[in-house]
Amino acid sequence: MTRRERAEDSRTGEQDRAAGHTRPHHEAAPQAEARPREVPPPRLRPPAPRTASGGTAGSAAGSPAMERGSASPSAARPREPRPLDAVDHDILRILQADGRASIRSVAEQVHVSRANAYARINRLVEDGVILGFGARVHHERAGQGASAYLTLRIVQNSWRTVHRQLRSLPGVSHIALVSGDFDVLVLVHSPDNRALRELVLTRLQAIPEILSTRTLLVFEEEEVGQSPDSPAAPEHPADHPAR
Repeated sequence: MTRRERAEDSRTGEQDRAAGHTRPHHEAAPQAEARPREVPPPRLRPPAPRTASGGTAGSAAGSPAMERGSASPSAARPREPRPLDAVDHDILRILQADGRASIRSVAEQVHVSRANAYARINRLVEDGVILGFGARVHHERAGQGASAYLTLRIVQNSWRTVHRQLRSLPGVSHIALVSGDFDVLVLVHSPDNRALRELVLTRLQAIPEILSTRTLLVFEEEEVGQSPDSPAAPEHPADHPAR
């Protein structure tokens, strides 16, 4: 190619580029430089507030779901007492008459082994059937010669408040919420009639939820069971479990 032809070809190429002509389809266009993909920065959560114990309020250990899952059914509700048979009722009758009866004595009276009697008494305690072992007191010989049943009429829906205040009164040995003409029945033991009058007229009438009272003097009383004069066994069931 001569110099003139090369000059003409160069001018033709410049004219084509100026006119917007594209490259032929067989010529590959230069690839654009690959740019790295921009990744958005992670969104940070605000720190959870600290509790008084030093943990976080939103931690898994303190979440309601974990607390519900970790709570055992037995802790959520009290155990239901197991059914009692005739031997259990005989044991209760014996211990009500003499709370110090020995395991040997109880086992012989109900015709079971000592181990069986011990296991049954423990089960009655665990199930809440037996609430405790106490002394049966002859109130007159203990210096509480005046006893009375008190009937009370109280404000509606005030039983819990009245019950709590009655428990703090001296000489009160029994409290019952009953139906009928009055609402509450209370058994009290006092040293004499003067102390009983002070309890009724001053202490009881000072409770605003009590509307009216009635006093029924007790002339003679007896707890059903073993006589107070009967000798008691010198041992407690829990003292000698294997005998």
